[in-house]
Amino acid sequence: MKEAILYKKLSNGAVQCQVCNHRCTINKGCRGTCSVRENIDGTLFALTYRKVISEAVDPVEKKPLFHFLPGSSTLSIATLGCNFRCDNCQNWQISQQPKTENKNIIGDDIAPNQIISHALSQKCKSISYTYTEPTVFIEYALETMKLAHDSGLKNIWVSNGFMSTETLELIIPYLDAINIDLKYFDNKSYQKYCGGKLDPILKNLITLKKSGVWVEITTLVIPGISDDQSMFNQIAEFIFTKLGPETPWHISRFSPGISFKLIDSQPTPTTSLEKALNIGIKHGLKYVYVGNTPGHKSENTYCPLCRSLNIDRLGVRINRYDDQGRCYKCKKSLNIINK
Repeated sequence: MKEAILYKKLSNGAVQCQVCNHRCTINKGCRGTCSVRENIDGTLFALTYRKVISEAVDPVEKKPLFHFLPGSSTLSIATLGCNFRCDNCQNWQISQQPKTENKNIIGDDIAPNQIISHALSQKCKSISYTYTEPTVFIEYALETMKLAHDSGLKNIWVSNGFMSTETLELIIPYLDAINIDLKYFDNKSYQKYCGGKLDPILKNLITLKKSGVWVEITTLVIPGISDDQSMFNQIAEFIFTKLGPETPWHISRFSPGISFKLIDSQPTPTTSLEKALNIGIKHGLKYVYVGNTPGHKSENTYCPLCRSLNIDRLGVRINRYDDQGRCYKCKKSLNIINK
């Protein structure tokens, strides 16, 4: 473990953590909402520092990122813990484990420079901080991100977007791309199903976009929970007006069998995904994708001008026909980051 960054000491030995918008006040001997940041005798510690619970080489499309280094490999890393408690979480065994009776913080001791070596030796072009919420392992992530840039590697976050403005200021100079789960478009649903709030996420998305970080959005469509057409309209309008029509929107199918608390729900009907898809297109978004539905034509990237097929996908496997990020036919930019 390591002393945390971004916290302040309060009276009576309490501290306030400032890495995310929960801004937890944590008394001595207690942990924050994420259960991986603990007040030990008046000092806040990051318990998961250098304790990697998952490390794997993934196609960057798995994040999902479709317009950032398409076809490349990324080294994905995670530690235990999350500042949300999403009912639909599909990595709950590692994101929620510290909140159970078994509060042991486990993981392999891997130094940041070793992560860089692993990425380079496996010919990855980037490192992804993913699977759980990278905000809660900011100390480890930030050290690794700095070394990654020094070594010519890109940095990717897959996040719920609930980080504090202070955290954003620290990571933006080293962050190249991010996929943020925009789960709902109202505070009531965020609080009920995740234990979070909407407004800070929207503000962070705007800040990230203005800062030049490549942004893609994912919305998981859960039957009866997040499949309302008015919500799709609100999300599409927000993306178009605040982030820009070139911002990819991934509309993802829900798989209940591996979820945290929704195992008795139904998988998302394709019709629900296609309703959201059509709403995104109607609002003027250039790149709207249907996810977790291998073989659907809306996994592919089409030219927004002439509609020619430029990237053909089947799950995370791709075939590229584009001309270095431009349409092979009409030469229109496809808003692809190639390097």
